[in-house]
Amino acid sequence: MSALLEARSLTYAYPGGVLALAGLDLSVSRGRKLGILGPNGAGKTTLLLHLNGTLRPASGEIRFDGRTVGYGREALIAWRRRVGLVLQDADDQLFAASVAEDVSFGPLNLGLTDEETRQRVREALAALEIADLADRPTHMLSFGQKKRAAIAGAIAMRPEILLLDEPTAGLDRQGAALLLNELKRLSEAGTTLVFTTHNVDLAWAFADETALFSEGRVIAQGETSDVLSNPSVLAQAQLQPPLLVRLGMVLRDKGLLQGEAGLPRDEAQLLAMVGIGRR
Repeated sequence: MSALLEARSLTYAYPGGVLALAGLDLSVSRGRKLGILGPNGAGKTTLLLHLNGTLRPASGEIRFDGRTVGYGREALIAWRRRVGLVLQDADDQLFAASVAEDVSFGPLNLGLTDEETRQRVREALAALEIADLADRPTHMLSFGQKKRAAIAGAIAMRPEILLLDEPTAGLDRQGAALLLNELKRLSEAGTTLVFTTHNVDLAWAFADETALFSEGRVIAQGETSDVLSNPSVLAQAQLQPPLLVRLGMVLRDKGLLQGEAGLPRDEAQLLAMVGIGRR
């Protein structure tokens, strides 16, 4: 599968010489969900800021549809129309007086008419199930509502790729499940998703592909079922296999797994594979 977005040999250091990216390579395939995992300081967030042009590498390049991107004003505007970014802390992204005003900011900057902007705002709020919050002041939202409002602002731009930094961080189990369902719908509608996370169980259940980071480099990238079931590769990124992988391997060794479907990707699959819940 050809790459829609690529990072090639990226290097980047923060002031003081703190190296964040050290010759990093990454490939983002169209229409897929790519999870980026690694310990703190591995360069995950820094990479996302490069993938939408917020940061510019000291060396290396970003390629979109096979072409090297530019950093002039017009090139950046065109780039960010196609690649949206949602930061980990929604307070860093929400600034308007109300949710609807905040979501409308991007479309208005694209030069859309007021009616086109209102339509995009309605669609984005409905997609994230926060239409009832349109007139709510952003500072009066809950943490989970702020996350969804920030994502609504990004998808109102109708990007081809949506980058999300730790999208479920700070959410309770129910809030995380609701958000992931909404992201799944976006994916099914054709949006390519790239997200960072510390949670191997989340990546195992949600990501089509996984990239493992360590010391500013991608040390492995491939199908999630392959990457996250490889203990030796995970150890290099200071991670352990997901719980369902460990359970599945134990059950397989004991001959308790049914069928040839591989390891279970969620709780329902696990129960079905051991024959629980069937009538």
